[in-house]
Amino acid sequence: MFRNLLIANSGKGHVEEMVRTLRAIPPCRQARINLLHVMNEQGADDLRSHREQAEALVADALARMDLEPAEVNTIVREGDTKQTVLKVADELDADLIVMGSRGLGRLQSILANSASQYVFQLSTRPMLLVRDDLYIRAINRVLVTVDGTGVGDDAIRLACELVASIPGGSLTGVHVTRQDITPSRGGRSPADEVLDKAVQRARSFGVTMQPIHRTGNIGRTVCDISEEIKADLVVIASQDRRPLVAKALVDLDRLLGSSVSDYIRVHAPAPVLLVREPEGRR
Repeated sequence: MFRNLLIANSGKGHVEEMVRTLRAIPPCRQARINLLHVMNEQGADDLRSHREQAEALVADALARMDLEPAEVNTIVREGDTKQTVLKVADELDADLIVMGSRGLGRLQSILANSASQYVFQLSTRPMLLVRDDLYIRAINRVLVTVDGTGVGDDAIRLACELVASIPGGSLTGVHVTRQDITPSRGGRSPADEVLDKAVQRARSFGVTMQPIHRTGNIGRTVCDISEEIKADLVVIASQDRRPLVAKALVDLDRLLGSSVSDYIRVHAPAPVLLVREPEGRR
């Protein structure tokens, strides 16, 4: 499952609680922990004092997460947070990025230069986003979105690997269509077929998936079901990425459009684990 975690810690929010929660899951206990703290760019005269402050913050974070300093790769960098997180994740070949979020909407995130929203949109690596307004619970009930795509299958696999390692864990697969689709002569709709394949895929990992099909707005419906089943973690797949050439640009190209993943990022009642389509598959 996760073997190399990058924790981007600003010293605020619930990221540290999330790390403790992850490490309670047996396979994650052996994961390598990389703790990153990014300093704003400073003048040469202030650099030493700011680095000392950053190192003190990192030491405090390690203590709160009950981690031994010798077991953690601590990284202090100077620069722009959002660019630095992506760069360090590539350097380390991290298989999960964990970041906190204030839960700002798209426009607010752009105006506030949100690092988490930027990384959430552009990272090709799985990312666990932990909003500041959430209560972090032990992971038992996992919801995964089902869409029948290749990256959707990746999300199901990841969700199954998590649930399979949790005693008493449960997995719910949610497929949302914008409108009802007339069943075929056999009485089965395309949604039934998508969910059946997802259930079979989960079974191949030794996990029983409870399938749910609803119609309506996709993002809102996923969040509503997450609330209904009291999900502790929401796993979503997304192919929605801006082209690499747009990395340095403000996200105005989709500002007036809608993004399912962005809606869930802001409104889900649990931390969101986003699985992106790998670059080579696009």
